[in-house]
Amino acid sequence: MVKGLLFGMIGLVVSTTALSQHLPAYELEREMPVFLDQLKKELTYPMAWGNSPVKNFKKWRKQARATVLDAMLAPPPYTTEYETEILAEEQREGYRAKKLCFNLTGYSRVNAYVLIPDGEGPFPAVVLLHDHGGHYTIGKEKMIRPFGVDKAVLDDADAWAANCYGGQYAGDYLAAHGYVVISVDALYWGGRGRKEGADGSKYADNAGNFMMLGRSLSAFINYEDMYTTDYLATLPEVDPKRIACMGFSMGGYRAWMLSALSDKIQVGAAICWMTTTDCQFSWEYGRERGGFANMLPGIRRYLDYPHIASIACPKPMLFLNGEHDKLFPPIGVRAAFAEMHEVWESRSAGDKLVTELWDMPHDCGKKVQAKILDFLNKWL
Repeated sequence: MVKGLLFGMIGLVVSTTALSQHLPAYELEREMPVFLDQLKKELTYPMAWGNSPVKNFKKWRKQARATVLDAMLAPPPYTTEYETEILAEEQREGYRAKKLCFNLTGYSRVNAYVLIPDGEGPFPAVVLLHDHGGHYTIGKEKMIRPFGVDKAVLDDADAWAANCYGGQYAGDYLAAHGYVVISVDALYWGGRGRKEGADGSKYADNAGNFMMLGRSLSAFINYEDMYTTDYLATLPEVDPKRIACMGFSMGGYRAWMLSALSDKIQVGAAICWMTTTDCQFSWEYGRERGGFANMLPGIRRYLDYPHIASIACPKPMLFLNGEHDKLFPPIGVRAAFAEMHEVWESRSAGDKLVTELWDMPHDCGKKVQAKILDFLNKWL
């Protein structure tokens, strides 16, 4: 009996050893599962226009938007008790700059920069959505030149404008051409950052904590963009029927999300943020995965990026990307653009969707801003 038990144990060791020789040494590579391709095959996007059994576009749009909002989890409490304070003002060439403080949500009272053209309104308006850039010390100051701040903040903003915006603040440029503009820090940026100081390595920790609380940090930013739009529409200088949004990089993502989710947005401009999940999560082309900055739990079971952006149809939308953008390879950009064109064309609104790939890197310089202005002037 002892001999039989001994042989049985030896057999077990041999079997276990043989089995271990057939197990992979790992199941994660480059921060992706080795079974990535199998996962992607399971993404059929049944809610996308054309895939959905809903053939009435208005009904589809309503249903698709509801699906996105459901994936965004619970919103911050909405408020119209803004209690606006003017903290500072200065006159600039052709427009006034204001630094305001108001209640953005039931949780958060925030600072904002607002620029108002000289003359009689109401004026068309633009919600300016700042980028990510792994640079958290400033947010709204990336879009509108700050004032009444420490020299370090001004130098930081000027350097960022020089690096990403051709040395020209997009908000000041639009205000000088007749648009009211507003910019607010996204949660985790600028004046809404960490008590302990800016640290990009802690972003995932904070996003994870939001998830543990049944919320999405990424979606909080989208919700707050919607609330900012609602606030902007109440300003007496603003024509509430002529509101647009624009953004670069993460701000571009925010711009097409806002265009899809808010009926107050009439026109959108998204610069250097569009792709497909197939490209974004690929062994060959995968670059910008964004992590928690553009993650809505479970949404890929229903919709991909261009499908969500298409909820904005038939609004006029401008999408510009760079041929040399290392974060968004052209192969993914072209595929996403093609998906969106099918939707706009199906609604006889093909002329309202402009998608272009320029000979440029990840950038929102002066020529791009001029293109945005021309687009806004045409449609707003």
